[in-house]
Amino acid sequence: MKTLLMVGGVAAMLAATPAMAQDDDRAGDIQVKLLATAVLPDGKITDINVNVPGLPATLQTKANDNVTPTLAIEYFVTNNISIETIAGMTQHDVDTVAGLPAGAELVSNAKLIPATVTAKYHFDLGGLKPYVGAGPAYFLWVADDPGAATLPLGVTETNLSNELGLALQTGFDLPVNDKGLGISVDVKRYFIDTTARWFVGNTLAIETEHKLDPWVISAGLSYRF
Repeated sequence: MKTLLMVGGVAAMLAATPAMAQDDDRAGDIQVKLLATAVLPDGKITDINVNVPGLPATLQTKANDNVTPTLAIEYFVTNNISIETIAGMTQHDVDTVAGLPAGAELVSNAKLIPATVTAKYHFDLGGLKPYVGAGPAYFLWVADDPGAATLPLGVTETNLSNELGLALQTGFDLPVNDKGLGISVDVKRYFIDTTARWFVGNTLAIETEHKLDPWVISAGLSYRF
């Protein structure tokens, strides 16, 4: 919530600041953004499907937040409609918050590529260019290790399922000169889950369903050409 309030404050200040003129004929332009991105996932367990070790029914988890660099590439189909994709990777651990001692690590060093494509509609408010967007997202887990708390159970492998979901998006671009340079702030909310599996050798010992639904908040520089 504090992060969202900060984003709103930045937007208000920038909206009150006169921006330098920039060509509004954007059709056919490409915009590249280099952003600092905060990834704020949920990680809550929604179902326990397999529970060979007899973990408590009250077991609950949380995935940690992370800040990572992101590259966004956007193509303007018309002056007001664009298609955007992002490139980046984020890393998370999954720890317990209930049912076991708080902070017990169940998943370690899980690396995620949040492949996302959104269609965006841009509004013209003088210098400020706010937008809204939506599109599909595919969460691709490229690495995940058993957490320290699972090793005494004999766990040898952890697997997080790749899943397809939806991303909603809002934000704004603000030109700072007439050469294509600008400032961008972007907020996405993803709606996507994952199935976590822990194996002892070839035996599936634990399987849980997790709600991820992260907020992804970015800010940085843009360049349109």
